[in-house]
Order: sequence, then C-alpha cells, then structure tokens
Amino acid sequence: MPEKRARAPLLDVCHSHVRVTCTIYSVRSVGPLIHPGEQSDMGRTKTVRSNPFAGRPPAVRRRPGTELDRTKPRGNRAGEKEMLGLRERKKARLRQEIIDTAVRLFRKRGYEKTRIDDIVQLLEISQPTFFRYFPTKDAVLGEVGRRGFACITEHLKNELSSEATTGEHLSRLYQELVRHAEADRPLWHAVVLSGAMDPVRSPDMREHKEFALGLLREILAQGQKRGEVSRTFPVEHLAEFMDGLYNTIVRQWAVDLTGPHKLSDRVGSAVEFFLRGVRP
Repeated sequence: MPEKRARAPLLDVCHSHVRVTCTIYSVRSVGPLIHPGEQSDMGRTKTVRSNPFAGRPPAVRRRPGTELDRTKPRGNRAGEKEMLGLRERKKARLRQEIIDTAVRLFRKRGYEKTRIDDIVQLLEISQPTFFRYFPTKDAVLGEVGRRGFACITEHLKNELSSEATTGEHLSRLYQELVRHAEADRPLWHAVVLSGAMDPVRSPDMREHKEFALGLLREILAQGQKRGEVSRTFPVEHLAEFMDGLYNTIVRQWAVDLTGPHKLSDRVGSAVEFFLRGVRP
C-alpha cells in the first residue's frame, strides 16, 4: 500500500498567526499545495464558496450631466461645440435676413400690403421656417422697435453727459429723433400700425420704454435742481407728459391723421409748449 506524503506547513513566521488566501494551479509532479476553493489557516484548511464575480468592478450607472458622464474625448466635445456655434450663427443670419427682407418690403409696398407669402418667396424659405423665428408679421417689427428705443436711449445718454439748460437738452433730443423718423417715414408708418414700440400692445417693449423714461426724468430732475423746471409736479408726471406729446404727434404724422405736415415743426412746437408749462 503506497505511503501517504505528509503536507509540509506552508508558513511559519515567528509563530505568528498568519491568514493567507491563495489559489495555486496544480503542477503534475507535486500536486496542488492548496486546492482551489480552500483557505489555509495555520495548516488547517477550510472550503469557501468561490465568487464568480470577484475582481469585477461594480457596475455604475452613468447619469447625464455628472462627472461620470463626462467621458467623451475632448476632441469630440470641441467638434460638437463648433457645430453648435455654426448652427447658431446660421440661425441668427437667417433671422436677420427675414427682418431685412420684411423691412425692405414694408418700405416698398407698405406694411398693410406686404404678406408673409411675399417675404418667404423672396427668401426661398417655407412658411413653417418663417414661423419658427416670428409668430406673426407684427413680430418682425419688434426688432425695429428695439432699435428705435436703443436710438432714443443713446440720445438721452448723450444729453445727460453734456452741459446745457433743460430747454436745450429737450430741443436737441427731440429734433434728433425727428430727423431719424423723417428719414424713414414708410418704416415708421409700419411701426405705428403694428404697435411695435407701444408698450401696451407689445409687453416686451415695456422695459425699454421705462428705461428711456428714466433717463428723461433725470434730465428734468436736473432742471428742477437748477431752478429751470417747476417743482409743482413730480418729474415722473412731467416725463410722461413730454413723452406722450411726442408719441402722439409722431403717430399722427406717420399715418397722415392730421393731414400732411412737417414733423420737425410740429415737434418743435410741442417742446416749446411743454417748456412754457413747466417754468417755475
């Protein structure tokens, strides 16, 4: 009967208790020192269950917008940003082309006689494309209205930064605005009919209107400090009176409501009328 070969102790380090888990694949000449699935504990062996998933990292679910999701190569992200920038530039360019084409037709044919079909045919785009940028024909003039308020604001700021009397400030301011209006009467006719600068009909213009009125109030407040403007009425009321006078005259001129007349003459009279009324 063959003699059984005794197993030698695996480890003996200063008689310390050492726990080692090891798997050694069999060598034919000697045989496995520790069988797979066995755990050595100072010469004693225990059988443990093997874990088929041991060594695999746990699955992590990526969430959009988190650090784990930001694993795309930088080159791809740069390319995507470039494509987005190009797409946005194309959209901005087409939007501006729609505005320019519409304004050109308003000047040539008149606001009421210009149809959306006329605009899209000239641009060679479809109506759905037009409506992606502007919900109505009136909305196209919203950009013109914003530019109009930007012009008014610029002139108001220039007057505030210069030294002059209240009368000189108001006369120069409104004569400059009149000059712009008279140079493009067909467009102002369209603006008046569409209500593009009317804060009642176009709520998105209210902020621009209020900002312009705030600058006009500053001019009048400075006049009150110098004794040029009466303190009987608050500057808020006075600014509304002057603004209302100017807007009424421009609207009537744009649509010939009071018959043909020179806008500069009518506005000049309105400013003089206002200044006489606010003298202390």
